[in-house]
Amino acid sequence: QVQLVETGGGLVQAGGSLRLSCAASERTISASTMGWFRQAPGKEREFVATISASGRSTRYADSVKGRFTISRDNAKNTVYLQMNSLTPEDTAVYYCAVDFNTIFTRSDPGEYDYWGQGTQVTVSS
Repeated sequence: QVQLVETGGGLVQAGGSLRLSCAASERTISASTMGWFRQAPGKEREFVATISASGRSTRYADSVKGRFTISRDNAKNTVYLQMNSLTPEDTAVYYCAVDFNTIFTRSDPGEYDYWGQGTQVTVSS
């Protein structure tokens, strides 16, 4: 059983920045695709960003492209999401997830195997 723990959420004003971290309990994530997703109240969980196992490939949702950056440090079993120029529309619970079945980027949440408990991000206007 892989445990993923997200940290770094909080309350920030519009235009501000936050950096989310996702620490994994096992080194196997270093050979796997990772993703960040978010879910706002009353909405479905949506894709935010994904990074390949090597870290060389990334993909982003159109709504965050140019503002968010996903990265990983395989030596630390950790994936990051740097979020800049935040808007109230970014308010949601953010989740990280691991997909053990591929090394390439993947945006479908149904393909991911393990999920963290989520961290709340609230952006005030």
